[in-house]
Amino acid sequence: MTAAPDLRAADLHGSLQDPVLGAIGFLNEVMARHPDAISFAPGAPHPDFVRGLDLRDLTDRFLAHLRTAHGLDTSRAERVLYEYGPAQGLINDLVAEALRTDQGIHVAPDDIVITVGAQEAMFLTLRALYRDSEDVLAVADPCFPGIVGAARLLDIPVTDVREGHAGLDVDHLAARCRQARAEGRRVRACYVAPDFSNPGGARMPLAARQALLDLADREDLLLVEDNAYAFTAAEDDSLPGLKALDARRRVVHLGTFAKVGFPGARVGYAVADQRVGRAGGDRSLARELADLKTMVTVNTSPLAQAVVGGLLLEHGRSLRALARRKAERYRSNLAHLTGALERHLPPGTLPGVSWHRPAGGFFTRVDLPVPADHALLEVSADRYGVLWTPMRQFSLTDRGDRQIRLSCSYLEPDRIETGVRRLAAFLTKEAAG
Repeated sequence: MTAAPDLRAADLHGSLQDPVLGAIGFLNEVMARHPDAISFAPGAPHPDFVRGLDLRDLTDRFLAHLRTAHGLDTSRAERVLYEYGPAQGLINDLVAEALRTDQGIHVAPDDIVITVGAQEAMFLTLRALYRDSEDVLAVADPCFPGIVGAARLLDIPVTDVREGHAGLDVDHLAARCRQARAEGRRVRACYVAPDFSNPGGARMPLAARQALLDLADREDLLLVEDNAYAFTAAEDDSLPGLKALDARRRVVHLGTFAKVGFPGARVGYAVADQRVGRAGGDRSLARELADLKTMVTVNTSPLAQAVVGGLLLEHGRSLRALARRKAERYRSNLAHLTGALERHLPPGTLPGVSWHRPAGGFFTRVDLPVPADHALLEVSADRYGVLWTPMRQFSLTDRGDRQIRLSCSYLEPDRIETGVRRLAAFLTKEAAG
């Protein structure tokens, strides 16, 4: 006999019924059931980069920084690591210096809030910007599900904007703004990853970036820029981010140390230098986000910030130097992936099967002639020993229903080769047969 449930799903928040929230858990479950399968699913950093990481040494470097740059004695510097710490962060000065040196983003430390990963930065930014249900969030489609999930938790309406090979379709965003106005609403902000977006892999040309900033100014909307994968560009092929081009404070820039550092630290940041008018005087939007943070996570772990601060100090206070070796590995892995696809799935081999060749990032997409659903993934894992991510969880429309995402960041070249060979066999027998 089964006991009656204590709660009904219908009485809980509607976001709990959204498939976006269960997507990552499902993939983890499939991976656990098929430990011998080669997985192109996780967009995780390569494990080599955390081997031999000396957390004590990194923490000591940061403690020395507190003593020399902030004038703290040894006892007070050590106490900083054991206390709650300021909600806005401890490493703001180091992050501001790195952004200025490496990305041409000139902001004061007070314009930055250090968050528990980029996910908290997204959540806090949306909570601050969205006043009521008349405010709409526009997102690139396909889109990282973390921003859509945050919007669902906050009951923020979301509209899709097409993303192509050249990134976000600026004309389509303008059309979405006109449509919102006709409905008595407004597009308050637009989430965009201009460099090697997850999962699309798109990269916006410089002219498109400037056009997007001009549109944001005309439409009085803010751009929420996700910068997670820009570091994978070759140093002679870099483009300025939206925030580096932002002369009118239209961009809230989000970053993370998960990829350039390591994800276990759970440290991200938001650059929010917009001025907020208050009766007692203007202050930065970052200060507002910090106030919200006190009611969410209180503060970001001082120990985690110390480790990340130590990483920056070890690499000359430079994000580029910190990321250089990793970027080389990920560019190599992406080349291995696209090369293996060229060998085992050359264009025109299978009807309805094609794949995209991104210039950077962790991911590429494969188009299928059949729906890429969970049942098909089970077949791929069980019979062919290869895992991938269905693209439908990244789209607000049906554009991703017949696409899969392949991630190459976590794998060695020989595993990439074997995995693509298995994928080709799977597609030949199951998806295209």
